[in-house]
This record gives sequence, C-alpha cells and structure tokens, in this order.
Amino acid sequence: MTTTVEAIYEHGKLVLSEPLALPEKARVRVTIESDPDREAWLTLSETALRQTWGNDADDVFNELLQK
Repeated sequence: MTTTVEAIYEHGKLVLSEPLALPEKARVRVTIESDPDREAWLTLSETALRQTWGNDADDVFNELLQK
C-alpha cells in the first residue's frame, strides 16, 4: 500500500496533517521531499486566494456559486 500525506517537521518529529489508518507499531518507509520554493508558493497562493475569495466587493464568485 502506498499513501501520500503532508507533514511538518517540528521539534525533531514529523507531525502528519491527517491520521493514518495503520495499526500501532506498524513499520513504514518514509521518503522525504522538501522544496522550500514550493512551500513559499503555496503560502503566497493561499494568501491570494483568501483575499480574493473573502472580498465581498467582488461578486463574481458569489454569482458562480448561485448557478
């Protein structure tokens, strides 16, 4: 079985973004992919999306949702 899940490295441990359906003490193989540019892009994209989506003055999204 292969599963991909996002995680954050904090205080020497990987903190998963969601729980896994694995029994306790299950052995797994972890592959680390780290891309600082990707993280920066995701942060900027999320900020821009929140600003656009939360803008009440821009009713384009509200009109699309009502259709």
